[in-house]
Amino acid sequence: MINHIVVCIKPIPDPEYYHQITIDPVKKTIQREGIPTIINPEDRHALEEALRIREKHGGKVILTSMAPPSAQTNLLEGLAMGADEAYLLSDRRFAGADTLATSYVLAKGIEKIGGADLVITGTQTGDGATAQVSSQLGEWLCVPHLWNVMEYYIESVDEVFVKTRVENGYLEWKATLPMVIGVTREINKPRLISVMGVMKAKKKPYAVYTADDLDLDPSRIGFEGSPTQPGEVFTPDIKRSCELVKGTGEELVHTLLAKLRERGIQIESYSDGCQAGVRE
Repeated sequence: MINHIVVCIKPIPDPEYYHQITIDPVKKTIQREGIPTIINPEDRHALEEALRIREKHGGKVILTSMAPPSAQTNLLEGLAMGADEAYLLSDRRFAGADTLATSYVLAKGIEKIGGADLVITGTQTGDGATAQVSSQLGEWLCVPHLWNVMEYYIESVDEVFVKTRVENGYLEWKATLPMVIGVTREINKPRLISVMGVMKAKKKPYAVYTADDLDLDPSRIGFEGSPTQPGEVFTPDIKRSCELVKGTGEELVHTLLAKLRERGIQIESYSDGCQAGVRE
C-alpha cells in the first residue's frame, strides 16, 4: 500500500524574462526580484506521474519546495493540478544553496512531513540543469534512486519496474519501495488545470516551514553549507563599432590593414601562416 507520494518542485524564472535576470557580483547568486516564476517543466511531469500512481494505488500526493515565499503561487498551481497537500521550505538562511544543501533541506522537509513511500522529481531544472538533486535526495534518505526515468510501473511495494534513458537506448530495472526517481518529459503528458481545481486548491492543506521547524545541521544549509562555489562573475564587453571605408579595392585593403594594426592585431603573423600553408 502506498501512503505518501512526495513531489519536489522548483520554481524557476519564466523563460520569457530571462533577459532581465542579473547576477549579484558579490554574492554570486541570481537576482530574481521582480521576475515571474513557473514550475520547472520536468517537475510538472513528476507531479503528473504522482497523480497517475495515486489513481491506481491510492495514497496522498504531497508537494514540497525549498524556495522564497513567492513560491506559494507555484505550489497552489500544483494543488490545482491535483496534489493533496503542499509544504514550502522557506528561510533566508537557505539562500545561496547549491544542489547538496538544497537536497539536504528537502530531505529534512520530507522527514518532517512523515516520510515518503515514493519521492518524484524532474531529472533536471531549466535554470540549473545539474541533474543532481534526485540522486542526492536518495542518498540523504538512504533509499534506492534512479535518474532519467522514462517509464515507471508499480506492481506492488516489492515489485516496481523502471525504464531509464541512456545515451544509446534504455535500461530496465526492478526495484522496491521506498525510492526516489527523477523523471524525464517523455514519461507522460501533464494534465490541464480546471476551474474546479483552482477553487479546490485554496482549501487544501498548505504550510510553511523555516529552518527552526526542521531538524537541521546549520553547517549544511545555505551558502555556508554549499561545497560548490561560483568563480568570478563579470559582464563581457560586447561593444561594437562601425565605420564606412571608401576607395578602390587596393585602397580598401591597405586601409583595413592599417586599422587592424592600430587595434593591436598582428596581420603579419596571419599572412606568414597562410604563405607557409601555401608552400606546403
